[in-house]
Order: sequence, then structure tokens, then C-alpha cells
Amino acid sequence: MNPLKRRILAGEQIAAAWVQLGSPDIAEIMVHHGWRVLVIDGEHGRGGIEDWVAIARAVEAAGGEVVLRVPDGSDTILKQVLDRGFRSLIVPFVNSASQARSIAAAARYPGLGHRGYCAPIIRASGWGSRAEYARKDASDELLLILQCEHVEAVGNLAEIASVPGVDMVFIGPNDLAGSIDHLERMLAPAPQALIKRIEETAAELGKPLATIVGAGRSWRDLWALGYRFAVGPNDVSFIIEGARRTAAERDLLPPPSQAAGY
Repeated sequence: MNPLKRRILAGEQIAAAWVQLGSPDIAEIMVHHGWRVLVIDGEHGRGGIEDWVAIARAVEAAGGEVVLRVPDGSDTILKQVLDRGFRSLIVPFVNSASQARSIAAAARYPGLGHRGYCAPIIRASGWGSRAEYARKDASDELLLILQCEHVEAVGNLAEIASVPGVDMVFIGPNDLAGSIDHLERMLAPAPQALIKRIEETAAELGKPLATIVGAGRSWRDLWALGYRFAVGPNDVSFIIEGARRTAAERDLLPPPSQAAGY
């Protein structure tokens, strides 16, 4: 029911880009030009739930897949985004097994958790057209990714990753570095040691890893290390890069009067 989850659990390695600007049109353009998996950043990007739904509709209509990073792991946020049809979620700043258990429970219906029930009249069930949604589909298709981005989480990672319902761990390297007073110094030995420790713990547990491209690791490096999911550029950076490049090209030209021969 969730092709992205199926691919990741089958061992495929997925490259994605961020959507920060809250624009369905920009997201649709990105899909048509090579970025088939997009992560909507509900933590740091602009917009709210209905903006995210509009982006998801545009991406899916263009043949892509979306992952939503929610702003937090509260029961209310999780219930709302799940009801609105999001099935691949990244939850930020999870530092303990108790947090992980609470998030996993909030994301699944009774029997596995305590997600509130309204299945027959929500977008996630096809407005009631999917008879097995609450009983089976909702838990089967959920891809739940928890972010490890604090030194406290590193110490608790084995317990966090072992919580039933947690499918993947996402390393947030800059926040991780910041938690040990190394913000924007991800390449320093101390943050690199924490990242290495996370990688070793995940490998011992057989838990798939995700992260951003950076912190000293390229796409090639991440794939060689066995990461299953990596997020690289974002819509803002594409605009900045294009604006800077064309401005630089413009500045190499002679002034208009000289170009006209006057």
C-alpha cells in the first residue's frame, strides 16, 4: 500500500529533496525534473496541514511520492496528518524510548496503539472507500521515521530503534552537533564520533538509517555506508543557485551601452 516503505524495507536506497516553500507548483516542477521523492518540511518550512495536503496532491498527480516531516510528535499532529492521508512520516527530536513508544502508539489504531478513530470519513481511507483501512491498511502502510538529533538520543538509540512500529532512524547531524556545542561544525571529531556510533548501533539492530547529504558524507558515501534514505537539496537552494548563477553570468557582460556599440 506504500511503495516507498516497500522499497526501503526491500533494501533499496532512496534519494529525496526537501520542500520548504509550501508551493504545490514548485513541488510539481521538481517531480517532473527528476526528484520523484519529496520531503515536505513541516518543522522548518512554511505552511500548515492543508498546504501540505495540496503539495502531496500535486506531487502524487505528477507521479511522485511524499514524506512529511511533522513539526512535533504530539498525538494531535499525528492524528491530523494521518487522517489527511500522509503515510510516510519523519518525527523530529526523539530522545527516549518512552517518546518513541508514545509516537508509535499515537500513529496506530487500538490493538497496536491509541490513534483516534474516524476512518470512514477521512482522506486516508479514500473517504471510506477502503474497507480494510482501520483494521489493516493503516498500520501496514505507515512508514514511521524517528529523528536522532541529540546526544541524549544517541545513548538511548538501541531502545528507541527497538520500539515496535519504528521503521527507520533519521540522523540530524547539525542539531546533533549543536547538542554538544558544535553547531555548524559537523566535521569536527566529536560530532563525527556520534554519527559513527549511531551507524554502528543501527547496523547491530538491523535498523535502516536515513539522513541528509552533508556532514562529510556525499550521496556516494551514504550509499556505500548502507543508508536507505537520504535527503539532499531543497527548493530554496535551487532558486538561490539559479539566481546566483544567472546574476554572475549577467555581471560578466559589458554594460548595455558598450554592448550596443556606443
